[in-house]
Amino acid sequence: MNSTEANPFLRDRNTRTRVTNEELFFDLIYAFAVTQLSHRLLEQLTPIGALQTLVLWFAVWLGWQYTAWVTNWFNPENRGMRIMLFAVMLLGLLMSSAIPDAFAARGLLFSSCLVAIQVGRSAFVLFKLRASHALRMNFVRIFGWLCISGALWIAGGLSRGDGRLAFWIAAVVGEYVSPMTGFWLPGLGRSVTSDWTIDGAHLAERCQLFVIVALGESILATGSGFSSSSHWDAPTFIALLVAFAGSLAMWWIYFDTASEHGTLAIVGADDPGRIGARFHYIHVTLIAGIIVAAVADELTIHQPGQRVDLASASVLVGGPLIYLLGNAAYKKVVYGWFPPSHIAGVALLLLTIAGAFTTDRLMVGGLTTAILIGVAAWQSRHAPAMPGRGA
Repeated sequence: MNSTEANPFLRDRNTRTRVTNEELFFDLIYAFAVTQLSHRLLEQLTPIGALQTLVLWFAVWLGWQYTAWVTNWFNPENRGMRIMLFAVMLLGLLMSSAIPDAFAARGLLFSSCLVAIQVGRSAFVLFKLRASHALRMNFVRIFGWLCISGALWIAGGLSRGDGRLAFWIAAVVGEYVSPMTGFWLPGLGRSVTSDWTIDGAHLAERCQLFVIVALGESILATGSGFSSSSHWDAPTFIALLVAFAGSLAMWWIYFDTASEHGTLAIVGADDPGRIGARFHYIHVTLIAGIIVAAVADELTIHQPGQRVDLASASVLVGGPLIYLLGNAAYKKVVYGWFPPSHIAGVALLLLTIAGAFTTDRLMVGGLTTAILIGVAAWQSRHAPAMPGRGA
């Protein structure tokens, strides 16, 4: 049996779809992208800088998300798929390298690499799929939408200032919202989620692995910030402990029970494609919270005694707040209701904002970490039951 027969293009739906070494290798590029995004936000902690970084984060996420769906349907161990993934990795490396100057001199490089990833990957799948395959029309529609958004990405890369931002926001909206419409296009109709015959366990695991990538970047930022600190005094050591405890609490909130239950929810669903789409819509917010929290950790470690201003308060409280809101939405999909622990945590974080400007970064970081630990402890003591089938 030759390698083509041993590793067919389509995944075998009769066996459990596992995450392959190719997919794990592919994720390394996105670890670099997350690091680049957090450093960019740290250096440009202004309203416009935050908005620009948010747009770049959505671009990074959409590139990963669409690829994750492709590797759910098609076998990464197939020679052609493997070469395609490696090509996407190279483009992703160039795209991630351009992130710091994406709204300056390297905008066209960033957008060109992203378009090559999105359009090129879909074109490859269409080339490989038989005309009669059930997924072909779905990918024709996806290809059409990615060409539309690709034109907006390139137009933004060729523009400057507010024009670039406007074109790129429109591109993000198109790529993010089009799956909600079934990728409807005139004359081509729309796809339905019941046609998205995904392996739910594989898609859930891919999302979980990206959460690990983001948490790993948070730990990296903590260690890097502490290592480069000029004063290893008591406040800096306490800031290190607070940052590590916060990362641990975020891991606990997501992975204690919800990650396993999320897998069960999508596997047991009558329409796994619909639940899988919701997972991707929600995880973009959840992981954004981790990235913002990593910026807050680095700020606190560098200057733990610095008085809190609006910019630092936005990340010190905003990171945990976004993370908890994302987790609450995720658990609403998994269990059908919002966890009381998360609602209480969100309320306490909002109250923290009121007093944040009267104290220093370390105190606010300590309070937000204590709230996250409290949410994790409450959740562990009152762990919800596994979700039923047919969600």
